[in-house]
Amino acid sequence: MNLKFATRPSKLARWQTTHIMRALETAHADLICIEEVFVTQGDKVLDKPLPMIGGKGLFTEELEAALLEERVDAAVHSLKDLPTENPAGLTIGAIPVRADAHDALVSDAGYTLATLPEGAKVGTSSPRRAAQLLAQRPNLQIADIRGNVDTRLRKLFDGQYDAVVFAAAGLSRLGFDADLGEKMQIFSYDEMLPAPGQGALAIQCRAAADVTLGLLTAIEHLPTRLAVTAERAFLSGLGGGCAVPVAAYGDVDLQTSVIKLTGLVSSLDSKKAIRVSGEGKDAVELGKKLAEEALVQGAAGILND
Repeated sequence: MNLKFATRPSKLARWQTTHIMRALETAHADLICIEEVFVTQGDKVLDKPLPMIGGKGLFTEELEAALLEERVDAAVHSLKDLPTENPAGLTIGAIPVRADAHDALVSDAGYTLATLPEGAKVGTSSPRRAAQLLAQRPNLQIADIRGNVDTRLRKLFDGQYDAVVFAAAGLSRLGFDADLGEKMQIFSYDEMLPAPGQGALAIQCRAAADVTLGLLTAIEHLPTRLAVTAERAFLSGLGGGCAVPVAAYGDVDLQTSVIKLTGLVSSLDSKKAIRVSGEGKDAVELGKKLAEEALVQGAAGILND
C-alpha cells in the first residue's frame, strides 16, 4: 500500500520527511511512501520576523489543509513549529525518538557567547533565544534573521552577523555539525532552555484514519511523547506562542516514568524572568501545574507586557 506525505520545500523539511518515510518502509515491508511538496506562507515571507506575520501556523496551515482535504495521508513537522492545538479532525499520530534538543551558537570567528565582543551582532528570529542571550550578555546586538539553515549559515559566513543561533538538531540532521567544529558552541540547558518540542518530530494525520494511525505506531517513542506533551502543556497553560519568550524542557526517567520538567517565561528585554521546575507522571497535569506556578509568580504580567 501507499502512504502519501506532505512536506515543505526546505532541505531540512525534506530530510525529516524522508527520514520518517524510510523508517516506516523499514517497519512495514509492503509499504511505499511518497511525498508531495507544499510551499507554506512561512516559506514565502522571509523579510519579516515570524511574530509579525502570524507565528507558528505559517509553517503548517497548507499541510494541514491538504490532510483535511484528503490529498495526503500524513505530514511531518518539527514539533516546535506546530501549534499546541490540532485543527478539528487532525491528530499527532506518532512522535519518534527525539534528537538533540539543545541550541547552538555558530560563529565564523570561533567566538563563544562569553568571548563575543561587546556590541557583536547575533542573528536570531526567536524571542526566546534573544531573551536568554541578553540575560547573559546584555551588551550584544540581537538582529533578526530568517531563512532555512543553509541561508542563515551563508549570511553568517558572508559577514552579515558575528554569530547566529540554531537548533542543534537541524545542524546535525543536515550534517553541518561535523564541519563546524570549533565554530559551534552547544548551549547547556542552564544557558539556553529550548523551545517546547525542540528536537522532536511530529507526524500529523487525520484522527479517523485508522490504517494510517496503525502504521505510525511502529515509530512512536513513548518517553519522547511524554516529555514534549509536558512541555507543550506548559506553553498552552500560559497561552503562549512563538511571539513570547517561553521555553521548556522535559526529561523522562525510563525506570520510573517520572517526568522532570523545567519551564521559563522571560520578558523580551530579559530583565524579568521566571523559572519553574517540577516532576510527575501525568504529562499534561505537570505542564499545566508549572504554568499555573509561573503565572502566580508573575508570568501573566510578563506575557501581557
